[in-house]
Amino acid sequence: MLAGLAPARRRLVLAALALLVVAALAAVLLVLVTRDDAPGPAAPVSQEEPGPVLLVPGYGGGTGSLRGLADRLTAAGRDVTLVALPANGTGDLAAAADALDAAAGAALERTGAGSVDVVGYSAGGVVARLWIADGGAGLARRVLTLGSPHHGTTLADLAAGVAPGQCPEACRQLATASDLLAGLNDGDETPAGPTWVSVWTRQDETVTPPDSARLDGALNLEVQSVCSTAQVGHGDLPRDPLVQAIVLAQLAAGDPVPLGAADCARLGG
Repeated sequence: MLAGLAPARRRLVLAALALLVVAALAAVLLVLVTRDDAPGPAAPVSQEEPGPVLLVPGYGGGTGSLRGLADRLTAAGRDVTLVALPANGTGDLAAAADALDAAAGAALERTGAGSVDVVGYSAGGVVARLWIADGGAGLARRVLTLGSPHHGTTLADLAAGVAPGQCPEACRQLATASDLLAGLNDGDETPAGPTWVSVWTRQDETVTPPDSARLDGALNLEVQSVCSTAQVGHGDLPRDPLVQAIVLAQLAAGDPVPLGAADCARLGG
């Protein structure tokens, strides 16, 4: 077809065809580059529809300390699951995150809800962060951590240094310089998806220093900033009526709510 064209016109047609080919290749490359082979940032979950609550225990995996909080949430009409952790909560925290993922899937299937709320006590908050970072972001509406060593605890440093045989994997992962925490805290500390609340007490004797529980991007609530006279140690956090009231308030529909001294009496402090 091109042979019958004058040389100047033939060159013009060939140039136009070349431009079309380049444009087509560019479109194909754009699709290949932007295709969703790896999960991108999770879309924010609606904050107006609270779902089932997953309670994640701390180091040692015992759920007994969480039963009072579970009962109070259940009395408030929430569906509650106490998450059992493998290796008694002292093994690899990534394996514990897998257990949380399984519990979330079961809760969503059982209830038909669109998302879950997660409360992670102590090391359970780190487990929740691992789960969110590894794909759970699109399933969670809110993550609330209670006295969680987001930046490690010097108690784990001491145990690893003085009695390494008594400091299993989860203990080492909670040390202030652990690779696991360094990875979680590299860049944005709260992945897109859920909203975050960190509740902690200045009287924490296990997470040291206590403000290791602060998390960038979260609503950070020190118990004593709500009720200045509150006497709450690390082990008291899930059992204390004031803290339980704070948890209930922060798991309600809508965005997390800053609380202060004006809320102390209302929350029972």
